[in-house]
Amino acid sequence: MAGCVSRVELSVTCRSLLDRDLGSKSDPLCVVLQDAGGGRWAELDRTERIKNCQNPEFCKKLVVDYYFEKVQKLKFGVYDIDNKSFDLNDDDYLGGIECTLGQVVSSSVFTRPLELKQGKPAGKGTITISAEEIKDTRVLCLEIEARNLDKKDLLGKSDPFLEFYKQNDAGAWQLVYRSEVVIKNNLNPCWKKISVPLQTFCGGDFNKPIKVQCADHDSDGSHDLIGTFETNLTQLQKAGDGSAVEFECIHPEKKQKKKSYKNSGIIRIKSCKIETEYSFLDYVMGGCQINFTVGVDFTGSNGDPKSPDSLHYISPDGINEYLIAIWSVGSVVQDYDADKLFPAFGFGAQVPPSWQVSHEFALNFNPSNPYCQGIQGIVDAYRQILPQIRLYGPTNFSPIINHVARFAAHSAQQGTASQYFILLIITDGEITDLDQTRQAIVNASKLPMSIIIVGVGEADFKAMEFLDGDNGVLKSLTGEPAARDIVQFVPFRQFKNAPREALSQMVLAEVPKQLVSYYKWQGWPPVKPPEIKKV
Repeated sequence: MAGCVSRVELSVTCRSLLDRDLGSKSDPLCVVLQDAGGGRWAELDRTERIKNCQNPEFCKKLVVDYYFEKVQKLKFGVYDIDNKSFDLNDDDYLGGIECTLGQVVSSSVFTRPLELKQGKPAGKGTITISAEEIKDTRVLCLEIEARNLDKKDLLGKSDPFLEFYKQNDAGAWQLVYRSEVVIKNNLNPCWKKISVPLQTFCGGDFNKPIKVQCADHDSDGSHDLIGTFETNLTQLQKAGDGSAVEFECIHPEKKQKKKSYKNSGIIRIKSCKIETEYSFLDYVMGGCQINFTVGVDFTGSNGDPKSPDSLHYISPDGINEYLIAIWSVGSVVQDYDADKLFPAFGFGAQVPPSWQVSHEFALNFNPSNPYCQGIQGIVDAYRQILPQIRLYGPTNFSPIINHVARFAAHSAQQGTASQYFILLIITDGEITDLDQTRQAIVNASKLPMSIIIVGVGEADFKAMEFLDGDNGVLKSLTGEPAARDIVQFVPFRQFKNAPREALSQMVLAEVPKQLVSYYKWQGWPPVKPPEIKKV
């Protein structure tokens, strides 16, 4: 298992960004990508979008796993977001930088000029990144409401939001949280539950000064201060069990001008709880086994395996795209599975002795024991079965997804974070049972499993990209949405000339988040939870 030394949280601010919007300022967002080899970059995280702002201080921290033994090349890109699509290719690029994570963590503050391309500065724009190691997995959960806030808008009431700042060692205030919900025209708002990592909020120091600002949101970015107060986590923790903690919201200028000034409203902390948020490594080190299953497409569109044009043709050096995909993904996943026994199936072929088309046959021809010993066992079974079957059709994914889902459902009944399932489907992409597959994925999204689809060959993989829910939530034919995004699709052709580890890094990048999101949704801790070392 690759030894992730620790996780670091990157805070990003920009100054003097280019202005790409007519009549208003840019709406920036920052994305961080990691070099995946072969000229490819994989997105790790992105900040929120801030409206009408050329000097953004992003609130959402970028979280990156830090490996001491790897040169982790990073690319930071700042974009002006003018639409709702997740894809950044249709947004204006405001500049970026390339650096290594080592450079960032070894500088207390890392500032660089933004470039539109190498050697071409993005005006006077700069980016500043500061890193902090995440040493604490506790999360602070707050429920907050307000009463009698000052009216700031001429035509309506105020649109209040909250900002929390912690005081750093130099005495400066650093933004740690901005409430997402701007409650329109309300002087007695009740905000959505706030969740912020304890490390971000106060560095684990319960007495660290915290400043809370309440402001009236204006769409042009010129937010008006309603009031502010200072506190610390020790005081906030007195809230709960029906008793709230109240703070007067004070506007400093109004207080100075008016002798009769009392406050600009009351902020009530209704509840303050500290919960533990577990990481992927917490689950894996706590005893979660990852079960790996392979499904191989043996439909006629792959071409006759004896012909060098076929995707199943094994070249003189003993490989093809199917085998490379099995090796590169399997070699990473096998480290997380104790018994190294992997079920492997084929679909879309006529199988002896009856020559009926099967959409779920064991590669070792042993349906009662379809397990192969290690990744080499899958490779051997694949090579042996090729001459014994007839490639046919149609291309049905749902039977093999439902097969793995049955095992995942059985495991989920135990109610513990002990088993997680990864299904790797390798296909030339021409899916027949799209509606049944959509339903199978929506059903599987409620189970401890992830699906990786690697597309081989030169086909149009529109259907595969549709199943990968990156551009919106996948829905079944009846409109039922997936509970979580569990499909990751990657076309093999993008990795033809890249090192083998590039493919596995790309397809497995989402799995840790998917595993954690499932167990968090269920409220299941690791089988053996880590001891919390309080900072």
